[in-house]
Amino acid sequence: MTIEFGNPDRPNSYIGKTVPRPNAGRLVQGRGRYVDDIVLPRMVHVAFVRSPFAHARIAGIDANEAKSVKGVLRVFTGQDIAEVCTPWVAVLAHLKGLKSPPEYPIAVDRACWVGEPVAAVVATSRAAAEDGAALIDVDYDPLPVVTDMMSALDAETPVLHEDMGDNLAFRRLHEAGDIEAAFKSAHKVVSTRFRTARHTGVTLEPRSILVDWNPAEGQLTAYHATQAPHMMQTVLAEHLSVPESRVRVICGDVGGSYGIKVHVYPDEVATAAIAKIMSRPVKFVADRLESFTTDIHARDHEIEARIAVEEDGSITAMDIDDWTAIGAYSVYPRTSAIEGNQVVNLCGGPYDFKNYRAQTTVVFQNKTPTCQYRAVGHPIAVAITEGLVDQAAAELGMDPVEIRRRNMFRDDAYPVTSPANMRFEGLSHHASMNKLMELMDYDGLRAEQAELRKAGIHRGIGIASFIELTNPSPFMYGIGGARISAQDGCTVRMDPDGSVVALSGVTEQGQGTEAMLSQIVAEGVGVSPDKVRVITGDTQVTPYGGGTWASRGAGIGGEAALQSARALRESILTVAAAMLQTEQSRLDIRDGQVVDAATGESRMPLEELGRIVYFRGDTLPKGLPRELVQTRHFITSDYPFAFTNGVQASYLEVDIETGVVKLLKHWCVEDCGRIINPQLVDEQIRGGIVQGLGGALFEEIHYDADGQLLNGSMADYLVPMAAEMPDMVVGHVETPTKESLLGAKGAGEAGTAGAPAAVMNAINDALRPRGAQVTEMPFTPERILRALGVLED
Repeated sequence: MTIEFGNPDRPNSYIGKTVPRPNAGRLVQGRGRYVDDIVLPRMVHVAFVRSPFAHARIAGIDANEAKSVKGVLRVFTGQDIAEVCTPWVAVLAHLKGLKSPPEYPIAVDRACWVGEPVAAVVATSRAAAEDGAALIDVDYDPLPVVTDMMSALDAETPVLHEDMGDNLAFRRLHEAGDIEAAFKSAHKVVSTRFRTARHTGVTLEPRSILVDWNPAEGQLTAYHATQAPHMMQTVLAEHLSVPESRVRVICGDVGGSYGIKVHVYPDEVATAAIAKIMSRPVKFVADRLESFTTDIHARDHEIEARIAVEEDGSITAMDIDDWTAIGAYSVYPRTSAIEGNQVVNLCGGPYDFKNYRAQTTVVFQNKTPTCQYRAVGHPIAVAITEGLVDQAAAELGMDPVEIRRRNMFRDDAYPVTSPANMRFEGLSHHASMNKLMELMDYDGLRAEQAELRKAGIHRGIGIASFIELTNPSPFMYGIGGARISAQDGCTVRMDPDGSVVALSGVTEQGQGTEAMLSQIVAEGVGVSPDKVRVITGDTQVTPYGGGTWASRGAGIGGEAALQSARALRESILTVAAAMLQTEQSRLDIRDGQVVDAATGESRMPLEELGRIVYFRGDTLPKGLPRELVQTRHFITSDYPFAFTNGVQASYLEVDIETGVVKLLKHWCVEDCGRIINPQLVDEQIRGGIVQGLGGALFEEIHYDADGQLLNGSMADYLVPMAAEMPDMVVGHVETPTKESLLGAKGAGEAGTAGAPAAVMNAINDALRPRGAQVTEMPFTPERILRALGVLED
């Protein structure tokens, strides 16, 4: 059956409309329920003793003084926890050659980064636990450190994990076409070195977990701020030797995640192990200082890249050599090699050329582990690609928009396969660029820029086309052996009063999942969204699902919701047809009423049907199906990912005397397939842009040569603030995926993917008349002044 979404005249049309978030009132009244709000009987708190050394052997731990602190109950070492919790190894079989050593919740004999847990103190209050932790005396034997990624594989560099043989975690080389011949025959070859700084997500709510072990029932219950409750259920069950059916993970309100909360963290698993040992609830909530040394980091890359172009601007080849350092361990279970792997997959994505070589080299080092953070690999790949394209345009004397138009895949060319072997179902690069040009008045801005240059005002315009990976199939992790679900499920139930409850495996992280699902279920069943109650994040009641990551909520979770809602609608109409003694095809459900499909005349309210089914089923025909609850699961199958696309533009001003960049305006046109709620999508795009701008201009984790984190606080680590952000204009093109009835892809990471490249190109556009260029993020005033020759290295 063909569904014409987006038609405002269609009955029960909610998809494509801005509908208020159902949880907004509760949250703005301060009635959200976060992990730290939960207090259980006999609950205790845990604080962790963390290594002050980047690399050191643990020669001994003296806890006698700590145990004398009032309120301190127990002290745990790594060996204590290892007795009840097995270690993990974060590798994926399809990432050939990826290696990582076993990792324990608390270091057993050696600490490998500043901040790694080496002991845990449990007390009746967090304050007492921290007081006790401060008195733990750890005898450290410092070891040589590995901090520089580019020398990590040198013969004279110490090996971080001796059993690994070297500091190489993973290497992948992808080649297509005849790369050397393409560069040899090219009209122009442009080479550049890029660097993207290590940074981290700064979530409003820090990582938090409260675990209760009930030995009488053999039940482990974890209240957890996580993006993937079912994944964590599996992890805790496996490593604590508890049946999965006896592990319940509850994820309530979450104050932002951005990928930070989709990983397995040693201190969180240790908290669960301690709860099992002590048979009582144990809570851990990271403070802001802990977050900087223990939340995963990301984006630490150095890249040599080159592009070959012909005289007419045609791209003939790209060659990418990416290096990335991932800290001391590959992070479980998604692995830390994925970001480098994504750089290989995504470079050159929007463009139609044949010759491509890309390699990523992933190395260990004595720093906080890195892993997947919002728009995994995308900002790096887009910055490389779009930076090279802009530089090639400058070398050719060609407009940067024109060179892109000449090389982007045609909108009518799909399906196509990129040089990196990524299969694209349907994208809209040209339509998106056309819309961007209209929104920003490109020609008018160029004229304004030229006039201002005469007055000594240096403004720049930067363009960045991008692709975004969403709706991952089992290809992402399943074939590699990690128990991370690519499918999702939804159960939709009609209650006796005609209201509807939807239980989804997709979680609410503050991005609007509940609103999106309520709209889809409302349209699928035939009720208004305010009649739909959405429940997420409870592994004991929701269907098994992957959770929220990789922009999969609407595309996969939403499709499962639509299918289950439509199945419930059919079940309701089957009963209604019997009660009204008419053909089912003559009936419809609109605004909570069973109506005549042709005239819209009301025949029966849903609450009357519910009364009969639930309380007077004896009056219905014998054998009539009367199940007013339906569950459906959905998984993508035709393509490994649903790729989306878009284009961003930045207009900014550079003060060449101070190096300060002032953001003036930012545009983004994106195509996420079917739009469910325009306001939510725009919010996601804007939020993503802000994070992208943070990486472009402000955020950078600094370490010294000994592996000491130098700016691990909000006083020293810069994040973008509202006053520094430009006005953002968001536009859309819709190319629905044919893999689902809904046609939705994802939008959560598009803003982050393209913003840094747009800013980089805009800065370089402003500096180009002065012969200067920056390619090392963040583009700080110091780096801009060095590029201008005002400061010397």
